[in-house]
Amino acid sequence: MDVHPELDRKITEKVAEIAAVADYLPGVVVVHNIQKGLGVEYMCPRGLALLGTTLEEIRAMGPQYLERFFNQEEVDDYVPKLIGGLLERNDDNEIVSFFQQVKLKNVKDWVWHLSTLKILMRDDNGAPLLTITIALKVEPDTHITPKVNRMLDESRFLRENVQAFAQLGKREQEILRMVVLGKSSTEIAEELFISEKTVNTHRRNLKVKLRVHSHYELSQFARAFDLI
Repeated sequence: MDVHPELDRKITEKVAEIAAVADYLPGVVVVHNIQKGLGVEYMCPRGLALLGTTLEEIRAMGPQYLERFFNQEEVDDYVPKLIGGLLERNDDNEIVSFFQQVKLKNVKDWVWHLSTLKILMRDDNGAPLLTITIALKVEPDTHITPKVNRMLDESRFLRENVQAFAQLGKREQEILRMVVLGKSSTEIAEELFISEKTVNTHRRNLKVKLRVHSHYELSQFARAFDLI
């Protein structure tokens, strides 16, 4: 997209302001241009060194840099939900936070980062133009890494099983919750004022609809879909 020369000048000035302090901030600083499909307008030298690229190269990539350096499964999840929502609400005070897996230079595995993002600049019509992100590496020796891995596993489980869970009615969801909490068929029947035979029928149907065989698998559904 062509940018008006005056707006282009304002973008250059804003980026210069960020670049002047970026080395003092505790993390990797990135400025994205919304009107260029989330292409990178600026990245601090620390971040460029970690990725093994230059500012000119990463600018030329446009939005494709997301595919090159980030776990695409997560990008497909957080860009529409988090960043898209932030831009739509267009609120100066809103900050979104999210975890990212980044491919760093000469590092085989993905490296976890915690990123925070907000709107940095708007165009002449008040629409978001630039965002600023600060990304912090999650050190593998801290307690945060296993928690992030569990979050990713639960998020993946939810995406893979949302259609199966959608088959359950309100009563079946209620019985699923009670089963996972360890209640017997007799206890469930008494609490819901239904027969024990009806409870057992629901329990069989749950396993069929969710394609599970164990209490642990039922528990996965209950946790992922916030029943417990």
